[in-house]
Parts: sequence; structure tokens; C-alpha cells
Amino acid sequence: MKLTSTAIQDQQFMPADYCAGLPHETDHATLGPNKNPPLAWSDLPEGTKSLVLLCVDRSVPSAGDDVNQEGKEVPAELPRVDFYHWVMVDLSPSVSAIEEGQFSDGFTPGGKQGPDGPLSTRHGINNYREWFGDDPDMGGKYFGYDGPFPPWNDSIMHHYDFVLYALDVERCAVEGEFTGDEVLEAIEGHVLDSAKLSVQYTLNPRLR
Repeated sequence: MKLTSTAIQDQQFMPADYCAGLPHETDHATLGPNKNPPLAWSDLPEGTKSLVLLCVDRSVPSAGDDVNQEGKEVPAELPRVDFYHWVMVDLSPSVSAIEEGQFSDGFTPGGKQGPDGPLSTRHGINNYREWFGDDPDMGGKYFGYDGPFPPWNDSIMHHYDFVLYALDVERCAVEGEFTGDEVLEAIEGHVLDSAKLSVQYTLNPRLR
């Protein structure tokens, strides 16, 4: 089973088109194009009945005390947690690729609508819901894909894993406003194979 892209390369830097945040000379960061990258897959195992696609950053600070604070850097030794950028289930195995911008083209304050998505998929909520919290301008449920926007003062490079899972069930056993962790729990015991494509990104000028 293989996961590939015409626009992103494994272990390379994420192109700006697929990021929610870009560097800014005076404000440190600004909103980016936030398109979903094109992805394609092949060699699905026999018996595949549906696909799940997750994108997760495993480098997110576990505490926000120093995040985006002038004159500080988020220390490298701070424990890190998972941050889901895309949670998609019920993708048909008859589909072998998704196009650039097919699921996301621009950043939507408050998040995209869901859970129903293109190609008869369902989208879970990503962790921007927690990130923006009760912000009156940005708070919301945040279904679907929203790309990288790491703290502009983080001392480490962030890594983003796009992971495709081939399942032996037609419908993932999650409902409503489901999360990435809930999907992983639901597909346990139903994964026939998986494939991963990883990229890296930072807004810290010292690391770019």
C-alpha cells in the first residue's frame, strides 16, 4: 500500500499552499492558502471496504505559557502532544486520489461545516476547535482539513503525518462530532494496512 503526492514529498518542507499559517515580517504570522494537498494511493489490500485519512502533528506544545510570546521560545524539552489537522472517514476504495483544494481552499473562521464532506465522506473535528476555544472571531467546531500553523516561536521543527488506513468495514463506527483519537479507537482490529507520508514545517525564522 502506497500513499503519494504530486505536491508534497516525504520528509521535506511543507509548501505554503497547504498551510494555514505563513510567516509575516511584522506580525510574525498570517493566514495562508490552507488548501488540502493532492494525494493518491495504490496497492490497497484485498478486502478493503473503506479508507480513513488522518493528518496529525505530534510536536504540539503541551502547555501554552510561552506560545507566541515576544522575547521567548517554546523550549524543546517541553512535552509534546498530538494535534489533528484532518480526520476523514468512509472514503470509498473506488477512489484512488483526491485533488488539491478539493476538501479545503482557504481558512474559514469558526471552521468548515461537517460532518458530511465531498465524495460521500464524513469529517471529524480537528484540534483548531481547542486552539481557538471561545474566541468570538475564530472559535468553532472546525470540521475537515486545516493545515499547519505552528507557534511562530517554537524551538523545534513540527512534523505532520498524513496516514491512510485501509479498513475491512464500509463505515467507521463513529458518529457526530468525532475526533482523531476516537477514530483510532474505532478502527482498532479493522485495519488491513496503512501508508504514511510525512512533511515538516515551522514559522520560526531561526529554523526556516
